[in-house]
Amino acid sequence: MSLLKTVITDPHSAPRESKALPERLIAGDPSFKTWPQDEAKDGTVRTGVWEATPGETRSIKGETFEFCHILSGVVEITPDDGEPLLYKAGDSFVMKPGFVGRWKTIETVRKIYVTVG
Repeated sequence: MSLLKTVITDPHSAPRESKALPERLIAGDPSFKTWPQDEAKDGTVRTGVWEATPGETRSIKGETFEFCHILSGVVEITPDDGEPLLYKAGDSFVMKPGFVGRWKTIETVRKIYVTVG
């Protein structure tokens, strides 16, 4: 088993498809696609590619740490205690455990994610 893993940013496998939970939906009808690609530490560390269509939802991280790198699209993230921040292709950011805010997908977004927790 190799300890080096390439993240495939344009996977050809079938994604896991989902919709926003009703209690988290703010606006629109966003749909999500997830291509899990690897995990470690008994599943507490995960990486893959995620895509969302336009809409707005509540983002609640709980105990999860998440690193994101935007591959395409545009999102606006507004922490409950802060100002909106715009992220587009090439941008990276971290949502730390305890983060709560709004995730607004302006243009269909695709990101690489790494979660811990």
